[in-house]
Amino acid sequence: MTEIRPDDMLKPGQLLARGVCRHMLSYDFVTVEELVPTSGLRVDVMALGPKGEIWVVECKSGRADFQSDNKWQGYLEWCDRFFWAVDADFPTELLPDNTGLILADPFGAEIIRMGPEAKLAPARRKVMIQKFARHAALRQHAARDPSWSRAF
Repeated sequence: MTEIRPDDMLKPGQLLARGVCRHMLSYDFVTVEELVPTSGLRVDVMALGPKGEIWVVECKSGRADFQSDNKWQGYLEWCDRFFWAVDADFPTELLPDNTGLILADPFGAEIIRMGPEAKLAPARRKVMIQKFARHAALRQHAARDPSWSRAF
């Protein structure tokens, strides 16, 4: 009988997100995945720093995944810094120079290029921190009570 491991159920982008989230802890940032900052957008990873900094990381599993993403510029107004996370085989020359770059795998990551800082307005930061907290709390509740059916 073939054993199904947890990693076998994750998509390539989700595996990259896991490595990114592990690495963000080394910067004292906490993370959530698949957060919706506004209708029509869903970020792969949102990281919240110890001073309230908000970073968004979009995980791209390959050239086609990147080229089909026409929403990424909409994420810029919801964070202080924006990054792409890709694996070592990704053609990084495709990525815009004025964005951050993270090389990742399922077990960790490394920031190669820091995304430029564009500080959020205080009111927007407050909204995003509240969304982050609610998203994290809902995820934690769903993990503790799997029979609870709440789409988020």
